[in-house]
Amino acid sequence: MSENMTDEKLLELAVKMLDYSYSPYSHYPVGAALLAEDGRVFTGCNVENAAFGNTLCAERTALCKAVSEGARKFTAIAIASRGSAPFPCGACRQSLYEFAPDLRVMVTWDGHVRKTTLRQLLPEGFGPDSL
Repeated sequence: MSENMTDEKLLELAVKMLDYSYSPYSHYPVGAALLAEDGRVFTGCNVENAAFGNTLCAERTALCKAVSEGARKFTAIAIASRGSAPFPCGACRQSLYEFAPDLRVMVTWDGHVRKTTLRQLLPEGFGPDSL
């Protein structure tokens, strides 16, 4: 992890992203902060759409920003919301697994913090090494 990027700072960045969430349908704002191996942090928020299948989760928004800027290796992600633990959905777990099967995952909501790993959230995951 970057010397300057603590878990607490990464969680704070995810919480700040709640302000940018576009969630008029679910009313469930989510923010994410993805830490690249090189120390860069990429943030994202959920962006809902009236055609629900076009909705982007905060985690995949951050991941797409990171990949589009050349990052391919990640060490940690912080995800924030309100009301309940914002663990990544199945699509986000699979998307993150593509690049970082050993990713540390931290979630925060209403003052709570839980930490786990992507391998725990997606056991026996399918990734590039599976092909």
